[in-house]
Amino acid sequence: MSDLRDTGARYEMDEQGLTSWADYRRSADRLVIDHVESPPALRGTGAAGRLMAAIAADARTKSLKIIPICSYAAAWLSRSEEFGDLVS
Repeated sequence: MSDLRDTGARYEMDEQGLTSWADYRRSADRLVIDHVESPPALRGTGAAGRLMAAIAADARTKSLKIIPICSYAAAWLSRSEEFGDLVS
């Protein structure tokens, strides 16, 4: 697993030589997560959840609230005891 990368429009994280990503937009103090995806080989391994945890930790560090447009991001945040409070 690698560190979280922020390209300015997409968060990325590598595992097993493959990249999971989340497309996003910033709006003032909000992080709008439009889409989260992992390559088929990583699905079911928790890679997308680890990506979401890294994104949420980054959002908390930057004092951002998260607006999850993506259904996976919304579900993950609703289950998260640690980061559920970031949902806007």
